Amino acid sequence: MTIEEPAVDGVRAELNYLARGSRINRRYVAPGAEINTGQYEPHRVLIRNGRPLQETFTLDRHGFVIARRPTQIADFTDKAEVDARCPGEVVGIVQQLTGATRVAPLGWVLRRPAPTSTDVQPPAADVHVDMTHERAHRLAQRLYAEAVPGGPGFKRFIASSLWRCFSEPPQDWPLTVCDAASVDPGEGVPNTLVRVPVLPEGAALTEELPGEEGLPAAYVFHFSPRHRWWYFPDMTRDEVMLIKFHDSDHSRAWRVPHSAFRDPTRPAARARESIEFRTVAYFE
Repeated sequence: MTIEEPAVDGVRAELNYLARGSRINRRYVAPGAEINTGQYEPHRVLIRNGRPLQETFTLDRHGFVIARRPTQIADFTDKAEVDARCPGEVVGIVQQLTGATRVAPLGWVLRRPAPTSTDVQPPAADVHVDMTHERAHRLAQRLYAEAVPGGPGFKRFIASSLWRCFSEPPQDWPLTVCDAASVDPGEGVPNTLVRVPVLPEGAALTEELPGEEGLPAAYVFHFSPRHRWWYFPDMTRDEVMLIKFHDSDHSRAWRVPHSAFRDPTRPAARARESIEFRTVAYFE
């Protein structure tokens, strides 16, 4: 299912994987800041340049796709404009790229080097998938019931993120995505998401957390030499990448670990600024 290429260039860079001995894995998120309690370790990996092959990547085979979709949004840092215009734009793009019957918008977050609010976070520099199997299914059922009360139901859903970089290239912390065919179905450790007004410190980070099992969670990953990483350098604001968090049809590529990484080949690159908008696409 992976692309076999005789000579594709790339960069050697470090990705932060979950350490094997990590036991309490949580991600605390406060306005403009976040912290992981898990223990992570860097692994130097080859991240292949997908530009020469970008037309060959598909959602069904690889779990991600890159496409040219110009935006009508003038200023992604203008919350009012993004709230007003981005959901409709994203829903249309996701419907085009997936062929889904309907798409439910979830919300957006900006990634910038100097975050200032809950809607703005730093680049996520660990290998992760934003939803566990259980969270994705609960979310899909709830959103569908809210959007289509008494509706016919759905046969399949895709929870995903539509990712767009709006800073000028080259970017210092590009996004890398892992070919879904190189990830074993049993991989992934739950990482609980805990939203707080202020980040806790010291022992408070790992103390018992009542109701933790009911909180949303992502997957974080241990290193595997099988993982096959790709990136698309010099992305522009008129390009998008659709990344699967969970596809309920596991006969297709159904999730994509991903991470930001510092590109060592671009020491003078600009700070990466991007927006990611999550949706659930339904096939009725």
